[in-house]
Amino acid sequence: MRINVPALSILALVLAGCSDTPPRVDKAAIEKNIRAVEFDMAKSVAAKDAAAFSGHYTTDAIFMTPGEPSSKGRDAIRAAMTGMFADPNLKLDFSADRVEIADSGDLAATHGTYTLSATNPATKKPITDKGSYVTVFRKQADGTWLAVLDINTSEVPSAAPPPTPKVSARKKGKKR
Repeated sequence: MRINVPALSILALVLAGCSDTPPRVDKAAIEKNIRAVEFDMAKSVAAKDAAAFSGHYTTDAIFMTPGEPSSKGRDAIRAAMTGMFADPNLKLDFSADRVEIADSGDLAATHGTYTLSATNPATKKPITDKGSYVTVFRKQADGTWLAVLDINTSEVPSAAPPPTPKVSARKKGKKR
């Protein structure tokens, strides 16, 4: 029996190409790309450029921040950021301390902390807020990464509401 080595080699290559093994995902390269996107987002905030900032979101992205309704879509995010960027005291610093990448290589999420300085719209006095955020990014057909979900949560306790009359009365020992 004679074995045709070149034909066997070609057959092996064809069969290898038909495997269901997904391509290797370079998570280090993806993390580097995601961190670069967040760096560009931070530069947009520093420049108070709402169009550049919202350009890092998909057209159907959702942006959530405490005390505000969700901004749904790139245009709504740009509008919300335009209002925020109008504050002359605005300063926002944020940085991811964790980047998670899906094994598929098409989704990534960051977690980090932020510090926000702004003007309280009610009192017109400066405020500082600190908290954490999670942003989910999706790889686009052209290889770029855009945010699809973004939420931040404050670590600063909100002011306690005034006690209701019933609570005040009970505290003083009065019965209802």
